[in-house]
Amino acid sequence: MRDDAVVVTGGGSGIGEAVVLACARQRSKVAVLDIDGESAARVASSATAAGSPCAVALHCDVSSDEDVRSTFDRVEQVVGLPTRVVANAGIELNNAMHDFDSAAWRRVLEVNLVGVFLTCREALRLLLAAGSGGSIVCTSSPSAFVGFSGGGNSAYAASKGGVSALVRSAALDYAKYGIRVNAVVPGATETQMLVAGAGQVTADDCLRRIRTAASAQIPLGRLAQPSEIAAAVMWLLSDGSSYVTGTNLVCDGGLLAKSANDF
Repeated sequence: MRDDAVVVTGGGSGIGEAVVLACARQRSKVAVLDIDGESAARVASSATAAGSPCAVALHCDVSSDEDVRSTFDRVEQVVGLPTRVVANAGIELNNAMHDFDSAAWRRVLEVNLVGVFLTCREALRLLLAAGSGGSIVCTSSPSAFVGFSGGGNSAYAASKGGVSALVRSAALDYAKYGIRVNAVVPGATETQMLVAGAGQVTADDCLRRIRTAASAQIPLGRLAQPSEIAAAVMWLLSDGSSYVTGTNLVCDGGLLAKSANDF
């Protein structure tokens, strides 16, 4: 059991929840941050059942400067110094750029990019004050590197491209303090976000269609499970990756490695 704390934003569902439970199974103390307080409380309860000696749920809007700062101060008081931080909270809103409402476009950037910045900033503030090293993992996306053929992805892609660039810059700035900053790049993963834009189609029907497409388009022939992405995050958080910083660890079933050409 470690005496430090793990913080996971967007910990109330999906990949964030899987990371929280993986940490709990290692008997780590964990703070579950989410804008949905009920979901955060449910996951914190599951983390306690999975073995965490201290799991707390905290409501946090990562796009709010004041909210993130006060939440991290609360984490240090209640759980301990957050030496391992996963900046995972994110949203996805899609539309053709010429028809994209500017407020919605900005909201994606505020959550996905500004939220990662604020999360990293507050983690770094506490780590530097304590004179402690640490590991920060941010959630990026293949859309940071390639365009999605489905279209309408300009806001999400811009936000995740910013995350990957931020990681490289922060890694260089804080390496001398023993603080590592990396990104995980998940491919299509079976989470609520994957079917959030189902529209008139039921979520189950949408998921079936996505699974069929994945079997043809993803080299490994399937969607990822959140636990598989969490395993990559756990490695980046661990001492096993002690010489890794400033990297984007791709965990996408081979999607980015694949050419569109079949010849």
